[in-house]
Amino acid sequence: QVQLVESGGGLVQAGGSLRVSCIASGRTFSPYAMGWFRQAPGKERETVAAISGGGGTSFYSDFVKGRFTISRDNAHNSVHLQMNSLKPEDTAVYYCAADYRPEGGVSGNLREYDYWGQGTQVTVSS
Repeated sequence: QVQLVESGGGLVQAGGSLRVSCIASGRTFSPYAMGWFRQAPGKERETVAAISGGGGTSFYSDFVKGRFTISRDNAHNSVHLQMNSLKPEDTAVYYCAADYRPEGGVSGNLREYDYWGQGTQVTVSS
């Protein structure tokens, strides 16, 4: 089992920045690709970004390219999402999730992620 705990959400004005973080525990962290996903009220959960276990490969959904950056620190079992130029439509609960992938690589398909955190709310005001 992998336990994931997100933090760093909050309220920010449009155009502002926010960094959300996720701390993992329970298993060796590096074989897991990590992803950030979000779900807005009344909408399906969607992939935001993901990063391979070693950090060398990343995936971004088109709607965040150039604005968000995913990173990880395997020494501290953490993954982060730096969000810049935030828009009101970025408002959602943000979840981190883990995908056991010892062979490397990364998937943008949320169905491949086995372990999920409880989420952190990000609200962007206009």
